[in-house]
Amino acid sequence: MIIVVRDLVMRMTSGRHPLTVLDHVNLDVDAGDFVAITGPSGSGKSTLLGLLAGLDHPTSGSVTVAGVDLTRLSEDALARFRRRTIGYVFQSYHLIPTLTALENVAVPLELDGAHDPAATAMALLQDVALAERLHHYPVQLSGGEQQRVALARAVALTPPLLLADEPTGNLDSATGAQIIALLLRLRRERRSTLVMVTHDPALACHADRVVMLRDGRVVGEREGAPVALDS
Repeated sequence: MIIVVRDLVMRMTSGRHPLTVLDHVNLDVDAGDFVAITGPSGSGKSTLLGLLAGLDHPTSGSVTVAGVDLTRLSEDALARFRRRTIGYVFQSYHLIPTLTALENVAVPLELDGAHDPAATAMALLQDVALAERLHHYPVQLSGGEQQRVALARAVALTPPLLLADEPTGNLDSATGAQIIALLLRLRRERRSTLVMVTHDPALACHADRVVMLRDGRVVGEREGAPVALDS
């Protein structure tokens, strides 16, 4: 198992009232699987994904990724672990606005001390069909192009785990289909595990497994109907 979640609880305060966002969630994900997490708005999908990435701390319970309990790591150790183990794709891209596409993709490579990060970043952007947009800033790119930059950045260090939070949520259907095809190709080529949050049944159908959340609880699970897509 690359992911083992046990009795995960996440509570927040809304006004003066406590709000349970996740309620004793348990989840196992095998290495190499593609798991889609679905559910209505407010069901806790994105919160769960953020906890899998170590972006937040749960109220209680444990999140183990690649044999490491994230809840026991210091912030520095967590940052180092996340950089090498997890690639995260956000709905809103989260590119650094003052850096070009090439510089955005080079950031994790530079932090990891990679040899010639610019050359590696260039190759990655060529792989996602952005060879002519290397020196453009995010504001100069379309939404689909920004998401392709974000995908290239997420896989730059070939992480064993890819997490994607509504990666097509800000895109039109045609561009979204291209991004999903690209994400699945990159995942397949790098033999990564993929956990994707989506509200779209058409996207979830590509997964090996579909986990359904409602009111912060896992309420069901089914096998997907994986379809091979080419970008």
